[in-house]
Amino acid sequence: MRSEIASVITRADALAILDGAVPLYAPLARAAELREKYFGKTVRIHILDNIKNGHCAEDCGYCAQRKDAGSGITDYPLKNEDEIFADALAAKENGAYRFCMVTSGTGPSKNSTERLAGVIRRITDELGMKVCLSAGLVDKDKADVLARAGLDRYNHNLNTSEKFYPEICSTHTYAERGATLSALNGAGIGLCSGVIVGMGETAIDIVDAAFQLKDFRVISIPVNFFIPVPGHAVKHPQVLTPEYCLRVLITFRLIHPDSEIRIAAGREGHLRGLQSTALMVANSLFASGYLNVKGSNIAETIQLIRDAGYEPETEGLRAAAGSEADKASDFSYAPENFPALLKFRD
Repeated sequence: MRSEIASVITRADALAILDGAVPLYAPLARAAELREKYFGKTVRIHILDNIKNGHCAEDCGYCAQRKDAGSGITDYPLKNEDEIFADALAAKENGAYRFCMVTSGTGPSKNSTERLAGVIRRITDELGMKVCLSAGLVDKDKADVLARAGLDRYNHNLNTSEKFYPEICSTHTYAERGATLSALNGAGIGLCSGVIVGMGETAIDIVDAAFQLKDFRVISIPVNFFIPVPGHAVKHPQVLTPEYCLRVLITFRLIHPDSEIRIAAGREGHLRGLQSTALMVANSLFASGYLNVKGSNIAETIQLIRDAGYEPETEGLRAAAGSEADKASDFSYAPENFPALLKFRD
């Protein structure tokens, strides 16, 4: 439930990696050794389910659901238990290791917390599936309710450093986010907390956030690369190169050797051709999209994992997804794929 292994690099080492002061191959090899030591050759697939969309009073600059965003998203209230359970069942059939439920808003009310606890208990008991919840700020009492329901993980990203946080949000503080992580830690719930890279922060901000997460002993770390969604309020979004994104992932692995490092939002557009290489460092990723942004489907994700020499960590893949992946892997320049080549036969 908590990270136990010490970082293998210092802040100065981390900055040198991010600044490009050291050749890529050396820290990549070191990170790959740690990834394989603690996680072998498997990749965990997570599927997000937006169980409540919009109606948010927060002004998080990176989010399409922030107040006054005008992004055109469809607002809807919290889904009922049967709808959420059906989504969880579909995620399991698609090969998801963990079902991640996400709600918009500052944090759940007491009644909403009880409702969420009920559906968490049902998914855990009936599907035997691990559940992660992302529902905003919670206190000790709410954390205890969720823990008793069997919640495995709670996602609450720090997003960036304490110094840079006021640049991306004014309706709550970095300290409030930290207090939520402390409450969850106290309740014995595993922490899922990460960052968003590319919002105008410096390399120092990234390193500060990474070591703050280490202080909380976070066991699951999603590394997001900023997607400029319609309605965002990030003042100075950055152009991220695939190499820089890979260096970020390497840095997080070396600071958090035994934590699940997840390639989260933006992997398709920012890592691009280095997605497979990134799996040498990260042992987890999302499939089928990121809240309000479309991502690679499950078959494409499975193919990516297998092409990189890894295996998805699942209890079984949906037949359709498996067959689609098999079709892709069977291409191999077979004659039936290139009828025109037949004219060159002897």
